[in-house]
Amino acid sequence: MSQLSHRFAGVAAAALFGAALLAPGASAQQSAPAQPMSSAPPSSAPMSSSASSAMPGQKHSARVESRITSLHSQLKITPDQESKWSAVADAMRDNASSLDELAQQRTSMRGKMSAVDDLKSYEAIADAHADGLKKLVPAFSSLYDSMSDTQKKNADQVFSRRPATARRKASTASHS
Repeated sequence: MSQLSHRFAGVAAAALFGAALLAPGASAQQSAPAQPMSSAPPSSAPMSSSASSAMPGQKHSARVESRITSLHSQLKITPDQESKWSAVADAMRDNASSLDELAQQRTSMRGKMSAVDDLKSYEAIADAHADGLKKLVPAFSSLYDSMSDTQKKNADQVFSRRPATARRKASTASHS
């Protein structure tokens, strides 16, 4: 396996680890050509109407707001946990904003990039996703540590409920 393939597999695994937090719906770049991994994993939470009508550069941000609301409810965040939840939500929003910006840049350059430029553009998206997870994991860990045992068990269940398509993508990414 080439070094690039190893890198994509590693980033894909990290992306799927953070899948339940990032956003519901389709792949990160619905208007982009097929890619080896999805930056916006599936979720059981319905997409808001604003998400489905968002401009291409706004898709992550629109979906993440719906996901933040859904997770807040599913995780049964208490008033005492709101400040820790805020850090999680902010990390999710920052990640979505970075991904939106890179997706817009990629879309605007479509047809003008060489194959190498295309890979570099995708690499920048994967790196931004990994960087976002590096910010999200500590924020969520702090929240998780503040949860009651019942909340932790619930959170574990919420995060284990990925649709079969996300599990297949994880399996495919790890075997590439």
